[in-house]
Amino acid sequence: MTKMLALKRQWRAMLAILAAIFVFVPAALAMRVTPMVLEIDSRGTSTAARIEVQNLNKGNMPYQVRILHLEFGKDGSITETPADDKFLVFPPQGALPPGGRQVIRLQWVGDAEIAASEAYYVSVEQLPVTLEPGSKEGLDAQVQVLYNMRALLVVAPPGAKPDVSALPARQLNYQPPALPGATDQPPMQDGVEVTLTNAGRRHAMMSNFGWRLEGKDREGKYLRVDVSSDELIQAIGTGYVPALGERSFRLPIPGFGPDPIKMTFIQ
Repeated sequence: MTKMLALKRQWRAMLAILAAIFVFVPAALAMRVTPMVLEIDSRGTSTAARIEVQNLNKGNMPYQVRILHLEFGKDGSITETPADDKFLVFPPQGALPPGGRQVIRLQWVGDAEIAASEAYYVSVEQLPVTLEPGSKEGLDAQVQVLYNMRALLVVAPPGAKPDVSALPARQLNYQPPALPGATDQPPMQDGVEVTLTNAGRRHAMMSNFGWRLEGKDREGKYLRVDVSSDELIQAIGTGYVPALGERSFRLPIPGFGPDPIKMTFIQ
């Protein structure tokens, strides 16, 4: 029991580091976009969504909205392709004063009879503005930092449902993401790789559930780690699993040995 508690503390410490990675960036941004996850239907009365953009700059902020279609690889990689023709966006661009807000409407105009859920990024991109001349006889260098925030928008066939199951998880040493601004890569992490398959025609957000991992440690003793929904959101975000697809997630949970690890969902 003492060892399990120590491993749980280590896991939470790693989550704190991951949370710092994801919280640090939005805190420094010059805009806010809400909500960050949207779900609509491909036909019927729920084919539109709204997001709000707020300017956190001290000056005016011109922006534009672009739509990108997402394809998820089994390893978690994402391929993006332009998909502005699948939505009507109003307004598609604009300019906000300091503290200003704008509600943007997104209307699906793609195929009403899609076979399965499709995922998109709504990309809100800050545009450059004309800078005032430098003060020291024009010798000052002026740099603009332009920000880009993305919301996940998923379009699903009405009535479709997910059907998610977990393959046996495994211990894995992997490279965690680097902290913002870091020049060196962090050390390899002792963790667990979980692979989820979705046989349903609707996507699934699997961080809505708790996960239970059961297996053996390196000494062959029973080891169980329960991961709450809040902890999963810090580690993997929404836990999006595509319809009729498969996706793997890596969690910084140390201590498991080489034997297969059983993964179950808990409420």
